Amino acid sequence: MRLSSSLLLLTFTLLAPLSVSAGEPTRLFNGQSLSGWEGDPRWWRVEQGAIFGGSRSEKIPKNVFLATTREYRDFDLRLSLRLRGTPNTGMINSGIQIRSQRVPDSTEMRGYQVDAGDGWWGKLYDESRRNKVIATAADLAAVNAAVRPDDWNDYRILAEGPRIRTWINGVPAIDFTETDPSIPLNGLIGIQIHSGGVAAIEVREVILTELDSAAKPARP
Repeated sequence: MRLSSSLLLLTFTLLAPLSVSAGEPTRLFNGQSLSGWEGDPRWWRVEQGAIFGGSRSEKIPKNVFLATTREYRDFDLRLSLRLRGTPNTGMINSGIQIRSQRVPDSTEMRGYQVDAGDGWWGKLYDESRRNKVIATAADLAAVNAAVRPDDWNDYRILAEGPRIRTWINGVPAIDFTETDPSIPLNGLIGIQIHSGGVAAIEVREVILTELDSAAKPARP
Protein backbone atom coordinates (compact mmCIF):
# COMPACT_ATOMS: atom_id res chain seq x y z
CA MET A 1 0.00 0.00 0.00
CA ARG A 2 1.36 3.43 -0.97
CA LEU A 3 1.09 6.24 1.58
CA SER A 4 0.27 9.74 0.46
CA SER A 5 2.93 12.41 1.01
CA SER A 6 0.72 14.13 3.61
CA LEU A 7 0.26 10.88 5.54
CA LEU A 8 4.00 10.21 5.43
CA LEU A 9 4.64 13.68 6.83
CA LEU A 10 2.12 13.12 9.62
CA THR A 11 3.66 9.75 10.47
CA PHE A 12 7.15 11.25 10.65
CA THR A 13 5.91 14.12 12.84
CA LEU A 14 4.29 11.73 15.31
CA LEU A 15 7.37 9.54 15.50
CA ALA A 16 9.97 12.32 15.63
CA PRO A 17 11.50 12.84 19.09
CA LEU A 18 10.85 16.06 20.99
CA SER A 19 14.57 16.77 21.03
CA VAL A 20 17.75 15.60 19.39
CA SER A 21 19.32 13.32 21.98
CA ALA A 22 22.33 11.10 22.51
CA GLY A 23 20.28 8.51 24.34
CA GLU A 24 16.93 7.41 25.61
CA PRO A 25 15.20 9.12 28.55
CA THR A 26 16.64 7.81 31.81
CA ARG A 27 15.01 7.72 35.24
CA LEU A 28 17.51 9.19 37.67
CA PHE A 29 15.34 8.11 40.61
CA ASN A 30 13.87 4.60 40.74
CA GLY A 31 11.17 5.43 43.32
CA GLN A 32 12.58 2.98 45.87
CA SER A 33 16.12 3.98 46.87
CA LEU A 34 18.66 6.78 46.50
CA SER A 35 20.87 4.67 44.27
CA GLY A 36 22.84 7.02 42.02
CA TRP A 37 22.56 9.86 44.54
CA GLU A 38 24.55 10.91 47.61
CA GLY A 39 23.67 13.10 50.58
CA ASP A 40 23.31 13.25 54.37
CA PRO A 41 20.83 10.52 55.40
CA ARG A 42 19.74 12.69 58.30
CA TRP A 43 18.00 14.96 55.80
CA TRP A 44 17.41 12.76 52.74
CA ARG A 45 15.40 9.59 52.32
CA VAL A 46 12.68 7.97 50.19
CA GLU A 47 9.05 8.28 51.27
CA GLN A 48 6.04 6.93 49.36
CA GLY A 49 7.90 6.73 46.07
CA ALA A 50 9.41 10.22 46.26
CA ILE A 51 12.73 11.72 47.34
CA PHE A 52 12.14 13.49 50.66
CA GLY A 53 14.47 16.19 51.93
CA GLY A 54 14.25 18.27 55.09
CA SER A 55 12.04 17.88 58.13
CA ARG A 56 8.41 18.23 59.16
CA SER A 57 9.28 19.19 62.73
CA GLU A 58 12.82 20.60 62.85
CA LYS A 59 14.35 23.78 61.47
CA ILE A 60 16.97 23.16 58.80
CA PRO A 61 20.26 24.45 60.32
CA LYS A 62 22.20 24.70 57.03
CA ASN A 63 21.47 24.41 53.33
CA VAL A 64 21.71 20.73 52.48
CA PHE A 65 21.79 19.01 49.11
CA LEU A 66 21.23 15.60 47.58
CA ALA A 67 23.39 15.18 44.46
CA THR A 68 23.84 12.72 41.62
CA THR A 69 27.00 10.67 41.65
CA ARG A 70 27.77 11.48 38.01
CA GLU A 71 27.93 14.67 35.98
CA TYR A 72 25.83 15.83 33.05
CA ARG A 73 26.36 18.48 30.38
CA ASP A 74 23.55 19.06 27.86
CA PHE A 75 20.20 17.57 28.83
CA ASP A 76 16.43 17.81 28.99
CA LEU A 77 15.44 17.21 32.63
CA ARG A 78 11.86 16.76 33.78
CA LEU A 79 10.63 16.22 37.33
CA SER A 80 7.82 16.98 39.75
CA LEU A 81 8.42 18.66 43.09
CA ARG A 82 6.33 19.59 46.10
CA LEU A 83 7.58 22.15 48.62
CA ARG A 84 5.84 22.42 51.97
CA GLY A 85 6.66 23.85 55.38
CA THR A 86 5.42 25.47 58.56
CA PRO A 87 4.69 29.18 58.01
CA ASN A 88 6.50 31.74 60.19
CA THR A 89 9.29 29.32 61.13
CA GLY A 90 11.73 30.69 58.58
CA MET A 91 12.50 30.40 54.90
CA ILE A 92 10.62 27.68 53.00
CA ASN A 93 12.72 27.35 49.88
CA SER A 94 14.29 24.77 47.61
CA GLY A 95 15.75 24.43 44.17
CA ILE A 96 17.26 22.12 41.57
CA GLN A 97 21.01 22.41 41.08
CA ILE A 98 22.40 21.82 37.60
CA ARG A 99 25.98 21.84 36.30
CA SER A 100 27.10 22.09 39.92
CA GLN A 101 29.80 20.78 42.24
CA ARG A 102 30.07 19.97 45.93
CA VAL A 103 31.92 22.62 47.94
CA PRO A 104 34.75 20.85 49.85
CA ASP A 105 34.28 20.62 53.63
CA SER A 106 30.81 22.16 53.37
CA THR A 107 27.16 21.17 53.05
CA GLU A 108 26.90 23.55 50.06
CA MET A 109 26.88 23.05 46.31
CA ARG A 110 28.28 25.56 43.84
CA GLY A 111 26.47 26.25 40.58
CA TYR A 112 23.19 27.10 38.91
CA GLN A 113 20.05 26.68 41.00
CA VAL A 114 16.60 26.65 39.42
CA ASP A 115 14.73 28.05 42.40
CA ALA A 116 11.46 27.10 44.10
CA GLY A 117 9.59 28.90 46.85
CA ASP A 118 7.57 32.01 47.55
CA GLY A 119 9.21 34.95 45.81
CA TRP A 120 11.66 32.60 44.06
CA TRP A 121 9.63 30.70 41.47
CA GLY A 122 10.90 31.52 37.98
CA LYS A 123 14.37 32.60 39.08
CA LEU A 124 17.87 31.25 38.46
CA TYR A 125 20.31 31.71 41.36
CA ASP A 126 24.06 31.19 41.19
CA GLU A 127 24.57 29.26 44.43
CA SER A 128 27.87 29.71 46.33
CA ARG A 129 29.51 31.25 43.27
CA ARG A 130 28.19 34.66 42.19
CA ASN A 131 25.65 34.43 45.05
CA LYS A 132 22.90 36.32 43.28
CA VAL A 133 19.89 35.91 41.00
CA ILE A 134 21.27 35.83 37.45
CA ALA A 135 17.99 35.39 35.55
CA THR A 136 14.29 36.01 36.16
CA ALA A 137 11.28 34.94 34.12
CA ALA A 138 10.16 37.58 31.63
CA ASP A 139 6.57 37.11 32.84
CA LEU A 140 6.81 36.37 36.56
CA ALA A 141 3.08 36.97 37.01
CA ALA A 142 2.30 34.12 34.61
CA VAL A 143 4.79 31.82 36.35
CA ASN A 144 3.41 32.57 39.81
CA ALA A 145 -0.14 32.06 38.57
CA ALA A 146 0.86 28.62 37.27
CA VAL A 147 2.42 27.49 40.58
CA ARG A 148 0.33 25.11 42.70
CA PRO A 149 1.13 26.04 46.33
CA ASP A 150 1.79 23.06 48.62
CA ASP A 151 1.17 20.73 45.68
CA TRP A 152 3.10 19.01 42.92
CA ASN A 153 4.66 21.27 40.29
CA ASP A 154 6.18 20.00 37.05
CA TYR A 155 9.60 21.36 36.12
CA ARG A 156 11.37 21.14 32.80
CA ILE A 157 15.02 22.24 32.60
CA LEU A 158 16.68 22.35 29.19
CA ALA A 159 20.44 22.92 29.19
CA GLU A 160 22.12 23.26 25.79
CA GLY A 161 25.58 24.75 25.58
CA PRO A 162 25.57 28.10 27.38
CA ARG A 163 21.77 28.39 27.21
CA ILE A 164 19.45 27.31 30.05
CA ARG A 165 15.67 27.35 29.71
CA THR A 166 13.02 26.27 32.19
CA TRP A 167 9.28 25.77 32.37
CA ILE A 168 6.99 25.42 35.41
CA ASN A 169 3.77 23.51 34.78
CA GLY A 170 4.30 24.18 31.08
CA VAL A 171 4.69 27.95 31.48
CA PRO A 172 7.97 29.42 30.16
CA ALA A 173 10.14 30.70 33.00
CA ILE A 174 13.92 31.23 32.62
CA ASP A 175 15.74 31.84 29.35
CA PHE A 176 19.37 32.52 30.23
CA THR A 177 22.55 32.39 28.19
CA GLU A 178 25.86 32.29 30.06
CA THR A 179 28.40 34.82 28.79
CA ASP A 180 31.26 34.01 31.16
CA PRO A 181 33.52 31.45 29.43
CA SER A 182 35.03 30.42 32.78
CA ILE A 183 31.72 28.95 34.01
CA PRO A 184 31.67 25.16 33.43
CA LEU A 185 28.92 23.70 31.25
CA ASN A 186 28.86 20.35 33.02
CA GLY A 187 28.38 19.12 36.58
CA LEU A 188 26.18 17.36 39.06
CA ILE A 189 22.42 17.60 39.41
CA GLY A 190 21.23 18.27 42.95
CA ILE A 191 18.22 19.00 45.11
CA GLN A 192 18.36 21.62 47.86
CA ILE A 193 16.40 22.24 51.02
CA HIS A 194 17.15 25.72 52.32
CA SER A 195 18.07 26.48 55.91
CA GLY A 196 15.99 28.57 58.29
CA GLY A 197 12.53 27.05 58.45
CA VAL A 198 10.67 23.84 59.13
CA ALA A 199 10.45 22.74 55.51
CA ALA A 200 10.50 19.71 53.26
CA ILE A 201 10.95 19.11 49.55
CA GLU A 202 9.62 16.05 47.75
CA VAL A 203 10.72 15.11 44.23
CA ARG A 204 9.48 12.37 41.93
CA GLU A 205 9.47 11.36 38.24
CA VAL A 206 13.05 12.53 37.65
CA ILE A 207 13.63 11.81 33.96
CA LEU A 208 16.67 13.01 32.03
CA THR A 209 17.48 12.83 28.33
CA GLU A 210 21.09 13.57 27.48
CA LEU A 211 21.44 15.75 24.38
CA ASP A 212 24.11 15.54 21.74
CA SER A 213 26.16 18.71 22.20
CA ALA A 214 27.00 18.74 18.49
CA ALA A 215 23.40 18.40 17.37
CA LYS A 216 20.99 21.20 16.65
CA PRO A 217 19.11 22.63 19.67
CA ALA A 218 16.12 20.78 21.07
CA ARG A 219 12.70 22.20 20.31
CA PRO A 220 10.86 23.70 23.33
